[in-house]
Amino acid sequence: MISLEFLLTSLVVVLIPGTGVLYTVATGLFVGKRASVFAALGCTLGIIPALLASALGLAAIFHTSALAFQLVKYAGAAYLLYLAWQMWRSSTPLAVAGDKQTTGYGGIVAKGFLLNILNPKLSIFFLAFLPQFLPASSSAVLSNMLLLGGIFMLMTLGVFILYGLLSGCFSAFIVKSQRASVIIQKGFAGSFAALGLKLALTERG
Repeated sequence: MISLEFLLTSLVVVLIPGTGVLYTVATGLFVGKRASVFAALGCTLGIIPALLASALGLAAIFHTSALAFQLVKYAGAAYLLYLAWQMWRSSTPLAVAGDKQTTGYGGIVAKGFLLNILNPKLSIFFLAFLPQFLPASSSAVLSNMLLLGGIFMLMTLGVFILYGLLSGCFSAFIVKSQRASVIIQKGFAGSFAALGLKLALTERG
């Protein structure tokens, strides 16, 4: 069941830059390596609701209920736009993930969690992705889906931590250079805004 095809496909999916990668990299750049690990943890924990919804068949609601999909979609888009606005208006780059001295690592985890839990496409992705790797004769669909989902989460955590640590290597330079930090901050703000608008315009697949 845990085939090489599943591992390679999952790795490709995890490596593709998205909101979670963007958030983790931004945290590594502006707050530091340790904070990026907490950001990666938060994004990974945000996968759990989507995984459970898919494994229990609840994700099918998004296919049949336009209202449910729209509500979650617009909530996620609004949160992304809020992060973009927060970064753009701030005079300090630490706004991207919150100053670890005031927000704390718990706040960094919470933001990463919200980024994924407010993405309705995630549960639909699991519903379409995981069943492809289940044995046709399997009688333990729920446990098998949870196992595959757990492996996917571990890969996500590992890759995101790697992204965060690599970006954290440049943290000292970014913090010391006010011009570079402002330019990169604006870039991240624009990226979050673009992702928010993309999510808002997303239709059910």
